[in-house]
Amino acid sequence: MNQERIFQVLIGPHTSEKATIIADLSNQYVFKVAIDASKLEVKKSVEQLFKVKVVNVNTLRVKGKVKRNKNGYSTKSTWKKAYVKLEQGHDIDFALAD
Repeated sequence: MNQERIFQVLIGPHTSEKATIIADLSNQYVFKVAIDASKLEVKKSVEQLFKVKVVNVNTLRVKGKVKRNKNGYSTKSTWKKAYVKLEQGHDIDFALAD
């Protein structure tokens, strides 16, 4: 995988109440990823960017919500997120990430 694709796969960390609970309990981190990214691409990107060892990756698509506005209805974009489980002893600190 080339260096440009590594930066295209990961969009950013996804922070929510559920994501922080999972990070504390089971050493998993949640990322927003490109809609066409595969599990293998996500694994390689996280390992190379954060210098950690990934055990497994689970991905899912989050369907965009339908919102009502003055012109009728509109749909928010569908996006993809990945749950990345790290090996024991490995940790990602987003404040100090290179």
